[in-house]
Amino acid sequence: MADALALSRLLQLASPMLPVGAYTYSQGLEWGIESGEVKDLATALTWIGDVLTHYQARFELPVLQQLYGAWQQQDFDAVQSWQAFYLAGRDTAEAYAETQQMGYSLVRLVTALEDLPLSLRQTLAQWPSPSFPLVYAALAQHWQIPLADTLQAYAWGWLENQVSATMKAVPLGQVAGQKILLTLGAQLPMLVAQAMALPEAEISNFNPLLSIAGCRHETQYSRLFRS
Repeated sequence: MADALALSRLLQLASPMLPVGAYTYSQGLEWGIESGEVKDLATALTWIGDVLTHYQARFELPVLQQLYGAWQQQDFDAVQSWQAFYLAGRDTAEAYAETQQMGYSLVRLVTALEDLPLSLRQTLAQWPSPSFPLVYAALAQHWQIPLADTLQAYAWGWLENQVSATMKAVPLGQVAGQKILLTLGAQLPMLVAQAMALPEAEISNFNPLLSIAGCRHETQYSRLFRS
């Protein structure tokens, strides 16, 4: 029964219905579309796949793992340290604002969920400017969602939002969107395993094109998304 409940909570965290506003962000992808780098199924698959492999699996997922472990140990100094590391890696103004807005929205949800322990709700409500992964990790650990499943759900949520943004802005049809999800979704278990095995010293947000795309999006003339 505990495993079944953890699965339900996992699906809840990964659901596009989670009210954190993730659908309003493209994380630089919209500039890739504007510049012509992303224009069809093949180029969308390449862009999203590259970001998944070189950014998500080498930065966000390993940091999420560290935050999960810190919450598990109730090591709040470590939580704050990894939070600072993560925020330093959000290297454009929009990327920085995005994770803080989503973190704020998730905290608002947490404080309204009376089934959660008061101590957890108070801790998160009092945390200064929590990032989205910080709150996500706290909830996943509290609900006893296994670490690998937590990382895969996080990556899936990101992937689903990227595909949704591509379908709206290229635009691509629903069948094309499902093809991207099938192709890249099949890679998630391997990428999660790689992220979990990555040494701390090798955790890196280094992805110059993604950073440039985020900076260019900040001054893009016409856009649908906030990043």
